[in-house]
Amino acid sequence: MNNAQKRASANDSVARRWLRAIEATAPIAQNPYRILHHDIEELAAKRGNAPALLSDRECLSYAEVAERSNRYARWALGEALAKGETVCLLMLNRPEYLAIWLGITRIGGVVALLNTNLTGPSLANSIDIVAPSHVIVASELVDSLATALPELKSKPTIWIHGDSGKSYRRIDLEIRQRSGEKLHESELRPVSVGDRALYIYTSGTTGLPKAANVSHARILQWSHWFSGMMNACPSDRIYDCLPMYHSVGGIVAPGAMLVSGGSVVTREKFSASTFWGDVRRWDCTLIQYIGELCRYLLQTPSCPGDSAHRVRMACGNGLAADVWDKFRTRFQIPKIFEFYASTEGGVSLFNIEGECGAIGRVPSYLAHRFSPALVRFDFEKEAPWRNELGFCVRCAADEVGEALGHLRDDPDNIGNRFEGYTTAADSEKKILRSVFKPGDAWVRTGDLMRKDARGFYYFVDRVGDTFRWKGENVATSEVSQVICSFPEVREATVYGVPVPGSDGRAGMATLVTSGSLDLLRFRRHLIGQLPGYARPLFLRMRNDMEITGTFKHTRANLVRQGYDPRATDDLLYFDHPEYQAFVPVDQELYQRIQAGHIRL
Repeated sequence: MNNAQKRASANDSVARRWLRAIEATAPIAQNPYRILHHDIEELAAKRGNAPALLSDRECLSYAEVAERSNRYARWALGEALAKGETVCLLMLNRPEYLAIWLGITRIGGVVALLNTNLTGPSLANSIDIVAPSHVIVASELVDSLATALPELKSKPTIWIHGDSGKSYRRIDLEIRQRSGEKLHESELRPVSVGDRALYIYTSGTTGLPKAANVSHARILQWSHWFSGMMNACPSDRIYDCLPMYHSVGGIVAPGAMLVSGGSVVTREKFSASTFWGDVRRWDCTLIQYIGELCRYLLQTPSCPGDSAHRVRMACGNGLAADVWDKFRTRFQIPKIFEFYASTEGGVSLFNIEGECGAIGRVPSYLAHRFSPALVRFDFEKEAPWRNELGFCVRCAADEVGEALGHLRDDPDNIGNRFEGYTTAADSEKKILRSVFKPGDAWVRTGDLMRKDARGFYYFVDRVGDTFRWKGENVATSEVSQVICSFPEVREATVYGVPVPGSDGRAGMATLVTSGSLDLLRFRRHLIGQLPGYARPLFLRMRNDMEITGTFKHTRANLVRQGYDPRATDDLLYFDHPEYQAFVPVDQELYQRIQAGHIRL
């Protein structure tokens, strides 16, 4: 085969993958009362005892997934859960997780997928903003929920899954009393693809976590689209150790497998040391990743079993260019399928070609449906720049700008639909109007990107008050609020700083205190109020803060100087993982961090 034939073959392969995804998702809008549960029911009838959801804790066949979800649907009906009412779910990864929300959403309920890392006020806020009638909590997370109860404004009924020794009712015992048979017509409610199914939490660009709306249409879109893109089939088995409270680990990975008749292997939490052993033991053909996961896997000692697996594709997002080839080569991954998307919707990109470091490219024949716009960005105002006519300006090739998604009145284009948040005000904050012409509307991603001359998009950084660390978005205002609740802290500004060898940005806080700060008590305060990924890794002590004319803290210099002791006379501290304490940052420690000698 000559080079021209190879290129034609590659392009044909790319075209086929786009075509499969488009064909798989085209029927969604034409079948408004068909939701994911219908796919599960049909596969249960066809494949019965074929494995569907697998884990070391429990395994469910397709018939058992349908049966278990029917029990939860009848539980919801028995509790008189009205259509549109919310149930919060706080549970670690396991097959039961999916069965719970499949059943409740089948009869029109909405399930809010709570972040299992949250405690106290943050968890209470996540519950309150969706005003649930019920909260289902796994027995191992009852203590986490207990820290939020004193802060809770809503009064949901609490249900425990498993034996916790607490006085709450046991939902796992309750559903045993319910029938698992297919729901009768008299039990069903008219649930359409346009109805809300889930709340998935995202920090957005500012403030506390917001609950993003996820419709049944979006669940179907993600499931069938990725099934088509990955060419998933019944013999495929995906390894999923990403949190099921996120869209990738909780919907994209399991949904793509279930609609194709394949299997999903879930693990409660990611472990670099057992990852490939699990993949081999379960004979997985696909793996789901986020970028930091791949970096952690590369940090494990090399062994002969690194490539002893049947994985044909790794699918995920956030794989950094400096990790991409090392990961693919060492672990012998035939194909890497990188994508970009947000839970709220608005912009989606897919790197089908496997271009190192790119997050996607849109074929010219699909540009009218999928292409985001990159617009010049005003870094002082932290908003897209506008010209003398008041319009945004598109970026030139390789120019960095914010990515925007066009809001169109197109019921068939579910993939790029913006579904927003629980409140209209929060949703409106994401929308930019009169961007290129009077009256047009575009959704802001809050992400800076560039597009090269060949049309490949590359992620550059996040804008606004959010940074990404350990695969999680961190809202700086939430962290500042927790820090300032400590008695000796007068002012605080929080931001992310790059650390060599790590994806995303580590948290850093500059503080003004009323006296000497008890670092030991302060660290305990942070541990009690914030999940690990949100706690600042670095501290900087100052006598005062630089502010703008509108009394906002200026952070540009702070971010630029980072934790380099040569850049400032201020005291700097590092939350040392070995000593479990904040220690002063001197030049020697700084160099060790820069050289990657301390694993963060």
